[in-house]
Amino acid sequence: MVLRYTFTARLWLYPGEAGWHFLTVPDEVSAEIREDTVTFRRGFGSVKVTAGIAGHRWSTSLFPDSKSGSYLLPVKKAIRTSAGIGAGDQITVQLEVPGSG
Repeated sequence: MVLRYTFTARLWLYPGEAGWHFLTVPDEVSAEIREDTVTFRRGFGSVKVTAGIAGHRWSTSLFPDSKSGSYLLPVKKAIRTSAGIGAGDQITVQLEVPGSG
């Protein structure tokens, strides 16, 4: 079963040299994903997903954030450039997550 979520979050830049950009998955969505993906988690508790922003789709993983308890969605440069988005923008994202439903 594939679980589908849509949410809006602010794109932020990780304060390091690598320039990683992330969206923080809302708490309630993170809780559902955590509950429904127990058998699908990979190393470090990551979860494979298909993400979509402004019609651009890609495969990636969500990573648990021990500080907030939510998942983080990395947004690669090619997607940011194609979608015309940057740090500080409010972004609507669609996620497809394998789950036990």
